[in-house]
Amino acid sequence: MTAENKKELSQAEQEELLGKLKTRFEKNTERHQGLEWEPIQAKLEGNSEKLISLFEMERTEGEPDVIGYDEEREEYIFVDCSKESPKGRRSVCYDRAALESRKKHKPENSAIDMATDMGIEMLTEDQYRELQKLGTFDAKTSTWVKTPTDIRERGGALFCDFRFGHVFVYHNGAESYYGSRGFRGMLRV
Repeated sequence: MTAENKKELSQAEQEELLGKLKTRFEKNTERHQGLEWEPIQAKLEGNSEKLISLFEMERTEGEPDVIGYDEEREEYIFVDCSKESPKGRRSVCYDRAALESRKKHKPENSAIDMATDMGIEMLTEDQYRELQKLGTFDAKTSTWVKTPTDIRERGGALFCDFRFGHVFVYHNGAESYYGSRGFRGMLRV
């Protein structure tokens, strides 16, 4: 079920999701120093569309958490904080064009299409590097990141991981997919 076709959460689903998000928020205060949970919850309760996107992030094992607040836009920033690339979003190629270009052994979906369906944005390379300052992520997996147009036009796509104490950025054909590569998303609330 995607955010696109799930119109609203039941009261029980909403309560369960908010409970998980609050628990994660309280366990990981280093990710969002100086922020309080109550105003975040109030903003979420008033926005069913964003709750559905967070539900999808959680359902696909992204473990979304608040990593900051954009004062100018007055938005809290949620990002997938699972230790490894979210399990429910792996084995996908980069985008629709890459998916359609495959003649055999097509994956079920693409990262860009899934992110769009979920109502989230894929991380950029810079956002991925910022996330790595909050912990160690993707020590065994890798994550597709938004790819500059000039690279994508030549058939490539970028992905990142964390090895040997450093963030590495690599390239692959956009049509490639691996069981250990997924994508991380960001949601502004």
